[in-house]
Amino acid sequence: MLTGMMFLCAVVSAQAVTKDSISTLNNEKEKLKVAKSLNDNKLKLAKLENDVAKYADKVQKTSEDSQKAADDNQEAANKLSDDSQDKKKAKSAKKAANNALVNAKDARNANDKLKDLNKDIDELKKKIREDEQKLLALGSAVAGR
Repeated sequence: MLTGMMFLCAVVSAQAVTKDSISTLNNEKEKLKVAKSLNDNKLKLAKLENDVAKYADKVQKTSEDSQKAADDNQEAANKLSDDSQDKKKAKSAKKAANNALVNAKDARNANDKLKDLNKDIDELKKKIREDEQKLLALGSAVAGR
């Protein structure tokens, strides 16, 4: 009878250990998944932050080009207003206007791209904070056992 009780207790405790180890393994699996996600997001963030400098320079350059084209357009328009029947001046004014239009569009596109990039960076930072919180919560769950 005593041997039977010991055998029954051994089976019950073995099942409890198995359930506990499965729970621990699942917790470790979740921690690895979150840590991988955190690492991937940090890599993406680093890449995007490097791209910000390039796009900031591009925004500056396209803005300057756009302003120069607008000034050239104004100058061509003024020359044309002095002699509105001159075909050469009219053609020059038309080219300057088209140039200003294209450069303004490029400047807007560069500015929009930079805004989108900053928005993506903010979203990634938020995801990183969330993953760090999850990792802390998972780590303390294991430490609490």
